[in-house]
Amino acid sequence: MQAALQIASIVISIVLIVLILLQVKGGALGSLLGGDAGGGIARTRRGLEKTLFQITIALSIAFLAISILSVVATQPR
Repeated sequence: MQAALQIASIVISIVLIVLILLQVKGGALGSLLGGDAGGGIARTRRGLEKTLFQITIALSIAFLAISILSVVATQPR
């Protein structure tokens, strides 16, 4: 059980790092591919950016839950 929680924690943390790096602050996902970032105009997330944002939130909650479970599993009974 402990090994499975550790492996899940490592996998989720690596995926979270990649997702966070894809979300460039102040620019759209299109700016990574050479597109215009909108020139500082406030805009909402749409399409792939919104999906990446929601996946990042879900994975961060899952990482928190797995971390708590890992601590609880290591406590002596």
